[in-house]
Amino acid sequence: MSDGEDVELSIPETADEDEAAAIAAAVAAHLRDQQAAAAAAAAEDGGDSWDGKRWAFAGRVATLTGRHGVRVTDGAPRDGWSAAGRVDRF
Repeated sequence: MSDGEDVELSIPETADEDEAAAIAAAVAAHLRDQQAAAAAAAAEDGGDSWDGKRWAFAGRVATLTGRHGVRVTDGAPRDGWSAAGRVDRF
């Protein structure tokens, strides 16, 4: 689903006003979740990489641990907290 795409929702005729509102709210929340997941996947695929950051991270690791020549691989987690948890593998 892309931004601005029309979505058709049919609510059962037997639903009262509160039920109809609950159905509409649940569908709206589901559509927002799908959009957020798609945006997160696009951000992960696209621009967030270690380029320029992994050398700074390696420098911090060397400073904090005293181990010089630390190499952070391309496959290392891009999130600093996750990468810090794997510092013994670099």
